[in-house]
Amino acid sequence: MARTSRRHDADAGGDPELLERKAQLRTHTWDALAEAKVSRFPGAHHRISNFVGAEAAAERLRGTDEWAAAATIKSNPDSPQWPVRQRALEDGKLVYMAVPRLAGPDPFFLLDPDHLADTPRKASSIKGASASARTVAVGELEPVDLVVTGCVAVAEDGTRLGKGGGFADLEFALACQAGMIGPDTVVATTVHELQVLPAGAVPHTDHDVRVDLVVTPERVLRVPRRGGWRAASIIWDELTDDKIASIPLLTELARKR
Repeated sequence: MARTSRRHDADAGGDPELLERKAQLRTHTWDALAEAKVSRFPGAHHRISNFVGAEAAAERLRGTDEWAAAATIKSNPDSPQWPVRQRALEDGKLVYMAVPRLAGPDPFFLLDPDHLADTPRKASSIKGASASARTVAVGELEPVDLVVTGCVAVAEDGTRLGKGGGFADLEFALACQAGMIGPDTVVATTVHELQVLPAGAVPHTDHDVRVDLVVTPERVLRVPRRGGWRAASIIWDELTDDKIASIPLLTELARKR
């Protein structure tokens, strides 16, 4: 009997109809990447998909004014943004990288380009960060200039779609509460063109993270911000008990509520 993969939003809270619409859109995007043969090992589905051209997208981001102005970057730990993390270290930028699934009481890696045990390429991988980085608690986070986030899909209005675990939104909320992210922080993503959807195509809630820069191997799309900036916060009502129990920091914060 064929084994079915556990949905990444299995422990996500919120409106079931909205969750289902997002799940269908993820599947549609993953299928498109797989059919076009532009996804890399281990495949497009059930992850922030690594894609052909990730290095070119990283180079295009590297050429932006927003990149040049950034001294400190926060990045997701996924494979398609590995070239971004590598280039940040090569350019002398300080890099915060989330520990995968926010595991452990200190949920961020701190990579200092002046104190690496390996080359920027090796140090910026998940495995390499364990040797070159130290883990830091939320209270130790310093303000960053640029946030790089991974997406399954992103709309031209800046609405992102993650893989459903909610970790990117949680990272963003924790970083906002720690003062790491503020109104002047730029949020960017690097994706394949097939992951860029028309404005309005990605359903969203008020607390979903939006991006300012959508960067593909072919172009840079700048998204105008609508309304004033508002710090993200943890939406406790949309966190299941399983989700809270899986993240030590959330468990600790829940006890203090």
